[in-house]
This record gives sequence, structure tokens and C-alpha cells, in this order.
Amino acid sequence: MLGKLAAVDKIIEAHGSEREGLIQILLDIQREFRWLPKDILEHVSKRLDVPINYIYNLTTFYAHFSLVPKGRHSMHVCMGTACHVRGAERLLERTSKVLGIKPGQTSRDEKFSLDTVNCLGACALGPVMIADDEYLSNPTMEDIRRKADSCE
Repeated sequence: MLGKLAAVDKIIEAHGSEREGLIQILLDIQREFRWLPKDILEHVSKRLDVPINYIYNLTTFYAHFSLVPKGRHSMHVCMGTACHVRGAERLLERTSKVLGIKPGQTSRDEKFSLDTVNCLGACALGPVMIADDEYLSNPTMEDIRRKADSCE
């Protein structure tokens, strides 16, 4: 626990320990731990003298923040209009089947997280998903399995 808090303190100090840097501090903490644990949020609250309910309001308002553990590898399936009409639901079903989790879930071993997004800005490639930082255009079940297997 002390090691985690030391890492958080280092992040806070990098942003000047000011309330104005709270969003960036939370983003950096999430990048470090893949989510925002309660004990860490309480520590940030004390360090920045910001009410914990303010931090929770912020972290639940912005969809990017996660209050539950996320996987080391993220899969995001686009559900935007162009992808939807081209089979995004089927792509989501295939991805869910390969990973063994439903959208919004993280695998028990915390290897994968599966989420949906409103648009990835790659409408011409639809249906499309991002596996970590790689765009996959209309991947087959085998393509998804191959990508998942390549993740360590």
C-alpha cells in the first residue's frame, strides 16, 4: 500500500499539488493502476484538500475514468451509426465470445476489458474495433482470437 501511495504522491507532485491539476492527476493515476481505487482517491482528496464527493462526482461524470479494475489490454467496439448498420452488434458478440466477458466487464485474470464506444472516427472501416491501440476493420472471430492470443 505504501508503494502505491508513494507513486500517487509522485504523480501529485508532478502537477504542483494544486486542485486545478485534479483531472490530469486522476488520468495519470488511472494510467498507472488501470483504474481509480477508493483508497487512492481518499489519499488524493486529503493531499489536495478536495472533498471526496467532488472527486467522485468528477470520476463518475467522465466516462473515461474507471472505479473498477480494468484489464491490461482493452478492446473497444464502435457502436456508432455507420458501424451499427454494418454489423457492430455481431462484432461485439464475436469479441465477447472470444474474450469470455460481456461489454463493461474485465476478465477474472484482469488481462482484458471489453467496452463499447459511440464512435471511433473510422466510419469507412466499419464495423471497427480498437484492440489496445490497433484498429481492426470487420475482424472475423479468428482475427479477434489471434489478436487476443498475441497479448501477453
